[in-house]
Amino acid sequence: MGLPRREGDAAELRKSLKPLLEKRRRARINDSLSQLKGLILPLLGRENSRYSKLEKADILEMTVHFLQELPASPCPAAASAPTDSYQEGYRACVARLAHELPACGVLEPALSARLLEHLRRSAFCTTPDARPSLSPSPPAPASSPPGPPSAGLWRPW
Repeated sequence: MGLPRREGDAAELRKSLKPLLEKRRRARINDSLSQLKGLILPLLGRENSRYSKLEKADILEMTVHFLQELPASPCPAAASAPTDSYQEGYRACVARLAHELPACGVLEPALSARLLEHLRRSAFCTTPDARPSLSPSPPAPASSPPGPPSAGLWRPW
């Protein structure tokens, strides 16, 4: 019923659908640019409210500059163990956090330092019992049976 019966009908259908398809394509581009702007402005330390009327080219340029400034991290070699790449990624995240955490001012400096130290130490522990806790707790007596982990740090295991 809605299918074109002649070649001319198909051409007319394409002609009438073209503006709709173009409108959808532009809407997708604008939506993606809006999302990109929402992601890139906080990473650059800029307020969204001050940059409400950025041109599309500005958003793309800011993103390109941000990506160019990221430290180049080579892809792990195929022979490298998954644990190695995990530890490299963990170290990179802790280093980035050490740079960003003091700048954002969300935590007190002493708490921020304790958190970063905890994250640095816990990256290389292999057993859950060996991982340090954020809250100071007295050491468990040697004769006590193993119990639940310290209540100071929530763990899913």
